[in-house]
Amino acid sequence: MSGEEETTFEYALRGKSWKVYWLLLKNGRPMSVREVQRALNFSSPSVAQHHLEHLRELGLVQKHEIGGHYSLIGEVKIGVLRHFVKLGRTLFPRYFFYAVFSTTSYVVYLLFLMQGFTRENLFIIFFGAIISAIFWYEAIRVWSLKPF
Repeated sequence: MSGEEETTFEYALRGKSWKVYWLLLKNGRPMSVREVQRALNFSSPSVAQHHLEHLRELGLVQKHEIGGHYSLIGEVKIGVLRHFVKLGRTLFPRYFFYAVFSTTSYVVYLLFLMQGFTRENLFIIFFGAIISAIFWYEAIRVWSLKPF
Protein backbone atom coordinates (compact mmCIF):
# COMPACT_ATOMS: atom_id res chain seq x y z
CA MET A 1 0.00 0.00 0.00
CA SER A 2 1.40 3.36 -0.97
CA GLY A 3 1.75 6.24 1.44
CA GLU A 4 -1.12 8.11 -0.16
CA GLU A 5 -3.49 5.11 0.10
CA GLU A 6 -2.43 4.59 3.69
CA THR A 7 -3.19 8.21 4.54
CA THR A 8 -6.60 7.92 2.86
CA PHE A 9 -7.47 4.81 4.87
CA GLU A 10 -6.23 6.36 8.13
CA TYR A 11 -8.36 9.45 7.49
CA ALA A 12 -11.42 7.37 6.54
CA LEU A 13 -11.08 4.91 9.43
CA ARG A 14 -11.81 7.16 12.34
CA GLY A 15 -14.34 7.21 15.12
CA LYS A 16 -17.24 4.84 14.76
CA SER A 17 -16.07 3.46 11.41
CA TRP A 18 -12.84 2.42 13.13
CA LYS A 19 -14.84 0.67 15.88
CA VAL A 20 -16.97 -1.17 13.30
CA TYR A 21 -13.88 -2.27 11.38
CA TRP A 22 -12.20 -3.45 14.61
CA LEU A 23 -15.35 -5.40 15.58
CA LEU A 24 -15.50 -7.18 12.21
CA LEU A 25 -11.77 -7.91 12.37
CA LYS A 26 -12.02 -9.22 15.91
CA ASN A 27 -15.09 -11.41 15.29
CA GLY A 28 -13.82 -12.83 12.02
CA ARG A 29 -17.32 -13.69 10.82
CA PRO A 30 -20.08 -11.95 8.89
CA MET A 31 -22.26 -9.72 11.04
CA SER A 32 -25.68 -8.15 10.52
CA VAL A 33 -26.44 -4.46 11.00
CA ARG A 34 -28.30 -5.21 14.24
CA GLU A 35 -25.42 -7.28 15.62
CA VAL A 36 -23.02 -4.40 14.99
CA GLN A 37 -25.47 -1.91 16.52
CA ARG A 38 -25.89 -4.00 19.68
CA ALA A 39 -22.20 -4.86 20.03
CA LEU A 40 -21.13 -1.21 19.80
CA ASN A 41 -24.17 0.29 21.59
CA PHE A 42 -25.07 2.54 18.67
CA SER A 43 -28.27 4.54 19.08
CA SER A 44 -29.96 2.93 16.07
CA PRO A 45 -29.35 0.37 13.33
CA SER A 46 -29.08 3.18 10.78
CA VAL A 47 -25.85 4.39 12.44
CA ALA A 48 -24.36 0.91 12.10
CA GLN A 49 -25.65 0.70 8.51
CA HIS A 50 -24.01 4.02 7.64
CA HIS A 51 -20.60 2.95 8.92
CA LEU A 52 -20.83 -0.50 7.33
CA GLU A 53 -21.66 1.12 4.00
CA HIS A 54 -18.75 3.53 4.47
CA LEU A 55 -16.42 0.55 4.94
CA ARG A 56 -17.96 -1.13 1.87
CA GLU A 57 -17.26 1.97 -0.22
CA LEU A 58 -13.64 1.85 0.95
CA GLY A 59 -13.46 -1.75 -0.29
CA LEU A 60 -12.85 -3.21 3.15
CA VAL A 61 -16.11 -5.11 3.60
CA GLN A 62 -18.63 -6.78 1.37
CA LYS A 63 -22.37 -7.15 1.81
CA HIS A 64 -23.80 -10.61 1.29
CA GLU A 65 -26.87 -10.72 -0.93
CA ILE A 66 -28.58 -13.36 1.19
CA GLY A 67 -29.15 -12.24 4.75
CA GLY A 68 -27.59 -8.80 4.33
CA HIS A 69 -24.59 -9.62 6.53
CA TYR A 70 -21.30 -7.77 6.16
CA SER A 71 -17.88 -9.41 6.23
CA LEU A 72 -14.32 -8.25 5.82
CA ILE A 73 -12.75 -8.59 2.39
CA GLY A 74 -9.23 -7.88 3.54
CA GLU A 75 -7.24 -6.52 6.40
CA VAL A 76 -5.31 -3.28 6.30
CA LYS A 77 -2.35 -2.69 8.58
CA ILE A 78 -2.61 1.02 9.25
CA GLY A 79 -2.30 3.08 12.37
CA VAL A 80 -2.42 1.06 15.56
CA LEU A 81 -3.24 -2.13 13.61
CA ARG A 82 0.43 -2.35 12.62
CA HIS A 83 1.17 -3.26 16.22
CA PHE A 84 -1.35 -6.11 16.51
CA VAL A 85 -1.27 -9.78 15.55
CA LYS A 86 -4.45 -11.82 15.22
CA LEU A 87 -4.55 -15.29 16.74
CA GLY A 88 -7.94 -16.89 16.34
CA ARG A 89 -10.47 -14.28 17.37
CA THR A 90 -8.12 -12.34 19.61
CA LEU A 91 -5.87 -9.48 18.65
CA PHE A 92 -2.62 -9.26 20.62
CA PRO A 93 -0.08 -6.46 20.62
CA ARG A 94 3.20 -7.60 19.05
CA TYR A 95 5.00 -6.49 22.17
CA PHE A 96 2.99 -9.03 24.17
CA PHE A 97 4.93 -11.86 22.54
CA TYR A 98 8.24 -10.09 23.11
CA ALA A 99 7.28 -9.52 26.75
CA VAL A 100 6.32 -13.15 27.29
CA PHE A 101 9.51 -14.41 25.63
CA SER A 102 11.82 -12.04 27.50
CA THR A 103 10.12 -12.67 30.85
CA THR A 104 10.17 -16.44 30.37
CA SER A 105 13.84 -16.36 29.42
CA TYR A 106 14.59 -14.14 32.40
CA VAL A 107 12.78 -16.45 34.85
CA VAL A 108 14.44 -19.57 33.40
CA TYR A 109 17.82 -17.92 33.80
CA LEU A 110 17.08 -16.90 37.39
CA LEU A 111 15.76 -20.31 38.40
CA PHE A 112 18.01 -22.72 36.54
CA LEU A 113 21.10 -21.06 35.08
CA MET A 114 22.25 -18.46 37.56
CA GLN A 115 24.98 -19.68 39.88
CA GLY A 116 25.65 -17.14 42.57
CA PHE A 117 25.77 -13.37 42.57
CA THR A 118 28.79 -12.56 40.47
CA ARG A 119 29.17 -9.19 38.79
CA GLU A 120 28.11 -10.70 35.44
CA ASN A 121 25.01 -12.29 36.96
CA LEU A 122 24.03 -9.03 38.64
CA PHE A 123 24.32 -7.27 35.27
CA ILE A 124 22.12 -9.94 33.64
CA ILE A 125 19.56 -9.69 36.47
CA PHE A 126 19.41 -5.90 36.12
CA PHE A 127 19.40 -5.91 32.30
CA GLY A 128 16.79 -8.70 32.07
CA ALA A 129 14.45 -6.92 34.47
CA ILE A 130 14.69 -3.68 32.50
CA ILE A 131 14.10 -5.39 29.15
CA SER A 132 11.09 -7.32 30.44
CA ALA A 133 9.63 -4.17 32.03
CA ILE A 134 10.01 -2.21 28.79
CA PHE A 135 8.27 -4.90 26.72
CA TRP A 136 5.41 -5.20 29.23
CA TYR A 137 5.02 -1.42 29.32
CA GLU A 138 4.84 -1.25 25.51
CA ALA A 139 2.41 -4.18 25.29
CA ILE A 140 0.06 -2.53 27.80
CA ARG A 141 0.42 0.87 26.10
CA VAL A 142 -0.46 -0.53 22.66
CA TRP A 143 -3.28 -2.61 24.15
CA SER A 144 -4.81 0.59 25.54
CA LEU A 145 -4.95 2.08 22.02
CA LYS A 146 -7.53 -0.43 20.79
CA PRO A 147 -10.93 1.16 20.20
CA PHE A 148 -12.90 -0.85 22.79
